Amino acid sequence: MAFRHPAERTEDEAGRGRFERLAEAASNFTASPLFYCVCLLLVAGFLVAHALGLPLKWQLFAADLMTAVTLLLLALLKNAERRAEHAVQRKLDAIAAALLEQGGSSHEARDALRAVIGLHKDA
Repeated sequence: MAFRHPAERTEDEAGRGRFERLAEAASNFTASPLFYCVCLLLVAGFLVAHALGLPLKWQLFAADLMTAVTLLLLALLKNAERRAEHAVQRKLDAIAAALLEQGGSSHEARDALRAVIGLHKDA
């Protein structure tokens, strides 16, 4: 089974799946000042657990919590990066297609542009 990026599966807003909507909402939340404060509280809790010499299980709990948040943020960052990358690629393809439709350039330039954006595969 090949995994496809969410941007490759759906084109419109209404056709997005549950994960895509959740990733978008989580991405918006993680970019907010509230999430920054939550992260500061996590780091402060980690430091307090060490400074107070709390039992090892509490120190490990704080460290595991920070690790889990880090892994979730990594997944969200990768998702946002891929969505942005695909959005830019769709825009560049539209610009290239519009340039080809104008037809004002030389045959060599048009052929090179067609080859680069893969229009020869669609024909």
